[in-house]
Amino acid sequence: MMDNPLAKLGDLTKPATVLIEKISDAVGGLFKPYQVVRVAKAEAEADRIRAESQIQVTDLHRRAMHRFLEEEAKRQLNIEDITQKALPLLEEKSTPQNVENDWITNFFDKCRIVSDDDMQQLWSKILAGEANRPGAFSKRTVNLLADLDKGDADLFTRLCGFAWQVGNIVPLVFDTQGDVYNRHGINFDLLGHLESLGLIQFNNIAGFQRVKLPNNITVFYYGRPVELRFPKDADNALDLGKVLLTRAGHELAPVCRSTPADGFFEYVYDRWAGQSIVAKKETEEGAPTDG
Repeated sequence: MMDNPLAKLGDLTKPATVLIEKISDAVGGLFKPYQVVRVAKAEAEADRIRAESQIQVTDLHRRAMHRFLEEEAKRQLNIEDITQKALPLLEEKSTPQNVENDWITNFFDKCRIVSDDDMQQLWSKILAGEANRPGAFSKRTVNLLADLDKGDADLFTRLCGFAWQVGNIVPLVFDTQGDVYNRHGINFDLLGHLESLGLIQFNNIAGFQRVKLPNNITVFYYGRPVELRFPKDADNALDLGKVLLTRAGHELAPVCRSTPADGFFEYVYDRWAGQSIVAKKETEEGAPTDG
């Protein structure tokens, strides 16, 4: 019998205990210690059916049963690994009891074949994020993630390295042929591919703007603020480049483990400074001064 790693975690926090119970209720007791009993009952039922129908078990049947049990064991391990990785990410005020059973059933139906550690980490963040704030991840986003391979996820993570907080998360891609993007692998073809996956909207001609902005706003790049000051008291516009995140992209961006792209803060800062909309300029040491 394969050991259940969740049984070795010791004392669990209340949110972790509630989450495990919630998962067990939704997907049929997959985390309870009587897993072996379930398998034994299934095998006993199979024996009864064979006896009643007097079907002779052939080598083919044995191989099919062996394959089935091996596949289910791997899927069970994947489910338990993802859950185990999610538990430390639960917040003290987490409310897993409010997560819909249908959401949990769909989540584990999609993630049970995921064995890659990096992808399991991503799935575990989604599970924990939904438990922390029920409704944070739609079933549509979960289904989209199930269709992504690791390469697709890596491409999206790379793009998120260019994302600024401008009210919400926006990858600022101003020029698909620009060196600052191309040396990080961001180009026209990659953006078209991410659009086809449903993660972004890509408009290489007109681009996008944030409109009806006040005179002053503060935007952030990985927590680093820049204050922008526009010429009018109201109804200002800010060029956001050629890419916007879809709903699924917005939900996945905070959990994809992206990192800042080298030199990108300076690239965007200089662009805005050239447009005379930066309210404070940085000294060589990085301290802001009045512009």
